[in-house]
Order: sequence, then C-alpha cells, then structure tokens
Amino acid sequence: MQRVLVLLLSALDALVAAAVGLAVAGAPLMVFWFVAFGSGDLSAIWQSAATIWQFGHSVPVAITLPDIYVAELGIDPSLASFTLSLAPLAFAAFTLLFGGRSGARAGRAGAPWSGALTGTLVFAALAAGIALTSQAPLAGTDLWRAICYPAAYYAAGVIAGALHRAWTDGDDGPVDALRARLDRSRGAWPEVPELAVRGGAIAVTGLVAVGAAVLGVALVVRAPNIVALSQAGNLDAGGAAVLALAQLLYLPTLLVWALSFVAGPGVGLGAGSVVSPAGTQLGVLPGVPILGVLPEGASSWYLLFALLPIAVGVVAGWATRSRLNPRGSTADAESTGILVTLTLSIAALAALAAALMAILASGSMGPGRLSAVGPDALAVGVAVGVEVGLGAAILLLSPRRRGDVDSEGGAGAIARLTGVHGGADDGAERADAARD
Repeated sequence: MQRVLVLLLSALDALVAAAVGLAVAGAPLMVFWFVAFGSGDLSAIWQSAATIWQFGHSVPVAITLPDIYVAELGIDPSLASFTLSLAPLAFAAFTLLFGGRSGARAGRAGAPWSGALTGTLVFAALAAGIALTSQAPLAGTDLWRAICYPAAYYAAGVIAGALHRAWTDGDDGPVDALRARLDRSRGAWPEVPELAVRGGAIAVTGLVAVGAAVLGVALVVRAPNIVALSQAGNLDAGGAAVLALAQLLYLPTLLVWALSFVAGPGVGLGAGSVVSPAGTQLGVLPGVPILGVLPEGASSWYLLFALLPIAVGVVAGWATRSRLNPRGSTADAESTGILVTLTLSIAALAALAAALMAILASGSMGPGRLSAVGPDALAVGVAVGVEVGLGAAILLLSPRRRGDVDSEGGAGAIARLTGVHGGADDGAERADAARD
C-alpha cells in the first residue's frame, strides 16, 4: 500500500510541475490578451503558453512571419523565417529542482527508482499531450523535441534526488550493493567516490553562487543603462509588465553568461561580437533592456575575476580533505594517488557542469548574425576545470602538518602503538585481570 501511495505522489508531483510551468507562461498572456483585446482566444493563448513552456525547456522554436507583415514592414524575405533557441532557463531550472524534490521524497519513502520512473513517465506523457495539442502555424516545434527535452529535465532532477537519497538511506538494491562492494575495499579508497561527488557538488554550487553575485553587482552598477533602454521602448503598462516577466525568466541564462565572463572565455553575441575580460566588442543588439547589463568596454581589473573560480576550488578542496576519514591508516588517506584522484575528479565535475550550463545558455536570438549567441561550451569547460582544479590542488596536494591529523587518527595511532584497543573501562578490566 505504501509503494502505491509513493507512485501516486510521484505522478502528482509530475502533474504539479507541468501545471505550474504552464501557469507561469499562460497567466500573463491571458491577462495581457484580455486587457489589450477585451476578449481572449483560448486556443491561441494555449498554443502560445505551451510554446513558451517548451521553449523554456530548450526546445527550438521555428518562427515564420506572415507575408503581409513582411511586406508592410519591408523585411527582407530571407529573414522572415528563423529559429529561436536561446531558452529562458527559469522554466528548466524549476522543472529540474521540482523533480529533484520528488525523487528525494520517493527515496525517503523507500521506493526511489519506482517513484523516479513513474514521475518521469507521467511527465513525458504530459509533455506529449501538450505538444500534440499546441502546434501553431507561426511558431512551430519538432514533436520529438517538445516531448523529450522537458521530460529529460524532469528525469535528470528526479533521478538525482532519488540517487542522493538512496545513497544516504539505502535502497535495498543496486546502490546498497555498490556500497557493500566499496566497503570491502581496504584503506581510504572506499571514501573516494562519495568525497569526489561531494567536492564536485560544492564546486558547482560555488560557481553558481559566483555567477549570481557577479550578475547581481552588474545589475546594480548598470541599472541606469537598463532603465534608459526600458524608456526607449515606449511600452505601455501591459507591455512593460510582460517584458519585465520575460527578462526575469532569462535571469538563469544571464547567470551562466556571468559565470562564463568570470571564467575568462566570455560570451559571444553574434558574428564579430564578444564580451570577455580580455576585451569587449559589441555590434548591433536588440533593444532588450536587460542587455544593458553587458559591459561596454574592457578593463585589466576584469582579469582578477579568474581568482573567484580558483577560490571556489580552494573551498571544495578544503571541504573534501576535512572529511577524508580513512578506514585504514592516516598515511593511506594522505596517499598521493587518493589526493590526485580527488583533485582531478573535482576539476572534471566542475568542468562538465560548466560546459553543460554553457550549452544550455547558448542558442539563437533571431536571424542573421544573432543566430549564434552565448558562451563557447568547450572553452568555458576547460577554463573552469583548470581554475577549479588549481584551487582544489592547493588544499588537497599541499603537505599536511602533523598537528592537522584529526583526533580520531591520533587516538588510533596511540592505540596501535600501546596495544590498547578499548576505552578506559576496558583498560581497568585488563589491569584487574593482571592482578588476579
């Protein structure tokens, strides 16, 4: 009965995750539509909301402008059809986090994998229903992408949550079997996988925090430029509200851009335009107010931003080494092989995460030169890996002073030298036996 309840709750979580995302996309559209036109075309609202929701999950949207519109505005016919793929990642981030919460709850209830599978299948079925009922003539999406991409985000979150909880609490299945196999190993090596993942998670969290901090400072410093661009748009209250909401949905994307800038490679803004600490060259950009956050020039002080990922690596290395609690000797835990493995693992996980975020934060903003916008995933991954790896190496590969050995390791060494393996009561019993 409990397993059935877990499956039902997992299915309900998937339904809520999809419904909340669609509501965030559809509610402002409905309000704007009724205010602007006095009545709402529910079919058009549904198609628009579903397309925005899919777009927020990295589904490319093929835009085809009507011929009448192209003729009236004198647009080049070759630019009348283009693809938008620079996604507002707030939708994807919500789906990922909500999926993680659902997977963790299923893991606490003792059914991590069946709950994860149920939630993923239900979310995929909902995505399929949304895709099949929302095809629009002017903004089209590929059916398989509209189904698979949102489901992939939810699956990644729910599996990560279930795996974390299964590793912590056990699952009476493959995770417990893996842990038992590791426990049969000698020395400190059984601790390495968990410590590597923990260090990588700390590094990724720190990188996200660095990107958020830099973006927040930039929003404050460049606020006059953002306000000037907003005023230049001459939008009414409804249009300004919709534009503000759309820019909020793009904040996670800009966070990744800020991280790419901090790491060094920067962000490409179309052909011939780049923003990086080494230099900035801006071409013609859309008059979107939030783009006013981009720096207009270069400064040698920007190169100091590279110290921030190194500091993140230092924190990750410190947190990892402080938890290195071997089952064997302290010398085994401090062996070069283990410390080098942990350093490389943290650097690799941080690099992979940064490269993946850069891929998700890249795409097309429009036709022509705006068809390729965003950071270079390979360059960002390599830069972050080197910087975080350097910081982690400072803490993990530096010699540890004798006084830094933890009290447990010192007590174990004393016990091995004196031959005493018990506590005070055990020692008293040994003394009484000797007197007898």
